[in-house]
Amino acid sequence: MTSTLDRPDLAVPAPKRPATRERLTWRQRLGRFDVKASPYAYISPFFVLFGLTGLFPLVYTLVVSVHEWELLQGQGEFVGLENFANVLQDRFFWNSIFNTLSIFLLSTVPQIAMALVIAAVLDQALKARTFWRMSVLLPYVVTPVAVALIFSSMFNEADGLANNLVGLLGIEPIQWKHDTLASHIAIATMVNWRWTGYNALILLAAMQAVPRDLHESAAIDGAGTARRFFSITIPSIRPTLIFVIITATIGGLQIFAEPKLFDVSSAGGIGGYDRQFQTTVLYLWEMAFFRQNFGEAAAIAWLLFLLIVGIGLINFFISKRIATAEGRVIKKRTAKRLATKEVGK
Repeated sequence: MTSTLDRPDLAVPAPKRPATRERLTWRQRLGRFDVKASPYAYISPFFVLFGLTGLFPLVYTLVVSVHEWELLQGQGEFVGLENFANVLQDRFFWNSIFNTLSIFLLSTVPQIAMALVIAAVLDQALKARTFWRMSVLLPYVVTPVAVALIFSSMFNEADGLANNLVGLLGIEPIQWKHDTLASHIAIATMVNWRWTGYNALILLAAMQAVPRDLHESAAIDGAGTARRFFSITIPSIRPTLIFVIITATIGGLQIFAEPKLFDVSSAGGIGGYDRQFQTTVLYLWEMAFFRQNFGEAAAIAWLLFLLIVGIGLINFFISKRIATAEGRVIKKRTAKRLATKEVGK
């Protein structure tokens, strides 16, 4: 009879002992916890501040918008979407939306275009580059109140600098503070003067990160300055350009100080006698503190928030698609150039 000793393959394996878990000291456990938790602790201040100063006011504004809420009496009855319906039926609200979009287009589009040009010029080998780069930031340092007062005097209809220059060209004085389009151009000029340099420095920082080898190779192949700018620089700074467009959109749709101080003497600074340059934020301020109706003011704030999100998303997708299309064109041209060189060899 064959035993398991003669047949090792028939031997029953001995049961494995459970692995004893290594006992860690409290210092080792504390070290492991620190490795796992410290990254979350480092980023927590941002989320705490955002919750206190951003998310909570946003949610609380929504609560206010569905109640009757006055400045002195405080919270009243729950009215649901009645405040939103009242605002949407108010012609002054739609007038403020038109003024906001008009000033936004007159300011944001030229602002980004000029910022790109200024950044491209500052990216060249200029003398005293630090001086010029700091100079374009000076308008941003000046307080909005000072900017508004200076430009309000400049666009004064009686003896302002703008009408004096227009008069030298033989043109009749322009009603900067009474005509709708003229007032929008004047306010957009203030916004452009203050924010163009700031955006130019952000774009300049992105341009400096573009490898110089790309520009040198393109120059050797015969590409001019403008061609290199649109074919190399713009696609390379796409993320930064999208960021500037989004921030300019948010700031342009929330404009308040410039129209508020442009003509303080007109009807208490609510945007002109005929509300010809009253923006949505300025109308929100009037609703809250002149009419003392916080419920409808909160509804205006939420409608403006949705408008900003919608336009911001549109700008994001358009900018991303344009930059992506330019990048594809560059790749195709580079592939054709390489193929031509290989054939020539």
